This record gives sequence, C-alpha cells and structure tokens, in this order.
Amino acid sequence: MPEFLVPMFWIGLLQIVAIDLVLSGDNAVVIALACRRLQPEQRKVGIFWGVAGAVGLRVVLTAFAASLLGLAWLKLIGGLVLLWIGTKLLLPEDDGNHEIDAATSVAGAVKTIILADFVMSVDNVIGVAGAAGDSLVLLGLGLAVSIPIIVWSSQLIMRCMERFPLIVTLGAALLGWVAGGMIVDDPLWRSILVDRPAWLRPVAGGVGALVVLGVARLLQKRTENAPERQIL
Repeated sequence: MPEFLVPMFWIGLLQIVAIDLVLSGDNAVVIALACRRLQPEQRKVGIFWGVAGAVGLRVVLTAFAASLLGLAWLKLIGGLVLLWIGTKLLLPEDDGNHEIDAATSVAGAVKTIILADFVMSVDNVIGVAGAAGDSLVLLGLGLAVSIPIIVWSSQLIMRCMERFPLIVTLGAALLGWVAGGMIVDDPLWRSILVDRPAWLRPVAGGVGALVVLGVARLLQKRTENAPERQIL
C-alpha cells in the first residue's frame, strides 16, 4: 500500500505542521528583520531565496537527524531534549530583541536568513525528525507545507498565539506526545521488550504530554513565588 494512503502518514503530517507552526515564530521575525533595509522590489527576492535556502538546509539537517535516530540511545536522548523544549515553550521568556543586522543587499539578506535559521532550528529539527519517524517523504512534505505557511502568515500566527494561549499549550503537549513516542521507540528497548504491546506508544505519548505540562506548571509556580521568598 502506498505510504500516503496510510492514516498514520496524515497524522504524522499534521504533527509536523503543528510543531513547525508553534516553534517557528522567531524564524519569521528574523526574516523580517534581515530584509527590512532592502528596497520593496528587492525584499520579495531576498525573502524568497532566503526562505528557499533555509528550507533546503533544514530538510538536509532533519533528514540527517532522522537517519541518526535509528541508533540506540539517540531517540531516548532526543525525546528527553524534546520534553525540555516543550516545557520551555510554556515558560515566560526574557524580554530582549533579536540581534539581527539588517542587510543592505539581497545576497546579504539571504545569507543572514539561512545562518539565523540554522542556529535557531535545533528544536524544530528534533521535533520534526521525531514526528516523521523513518519516512523521508513525510519529512519533506511536512516541511514543504509548513514553512511557507509560517513565512507568509507569521504575523497572523503570532497574533493568534498571543490571543489564544491554549494554542501554545496544545503545541507543547504535542511535543511531549512526540517525545514520549520517541523514547519508547529507541532501539535500546528492543533487547529488553521482545514483544512490545500496541498500547505502549500512545500511553508513553500521553505521559510525555503530562510531564511537559506538569513540569512547566511547577516551574511557573516556583518563578511566581520567588519574589515572595526574597521579601520574607
């Protein structure tokens, strides 16, 4: 049966798009900052080639990461990292500006966009690689669909996240779900669990989502109570 006729293919595609939408808000801001000094006609060219280069680089990096996830311990480590990324997503961010120099040429803007996307995309790479599993078709299609949406709808997406914080919470829970599945899918467990029950992966995903939400809530309470302790 072709891969795209399997329901899990479309579930994985939706997961990749959702993860990229939640994690790529800063990337869209970087694109705007890098191109802000270009002439209007140059700006579209700079955005197009910058995004094209960033997409190509991210596909290569994510494909490389997905291939490495077949080795023992790496899915386990990647899942733990993804749990932290999901938790950090729910914590208040420190105020600060993106230190991105605005380029005065199309080539400079393209280089800035690609380099910045490379530095900022570690979380995306791990999350998308985990959601794609072993499917390079799913990987490429998911990135091809989600990244243009991020670029052209970035302002709308960011406003929606600010207005409806539940979107960010659901995105963080999704990262926890993917992380739980990655952890139990690690080849390390094959020598321990010969016959792995079918319910293990969804249960692990649910536990991962709860861990992200629970740890984030505990850290938020600790942050809120910190000033009170200092006063006392």
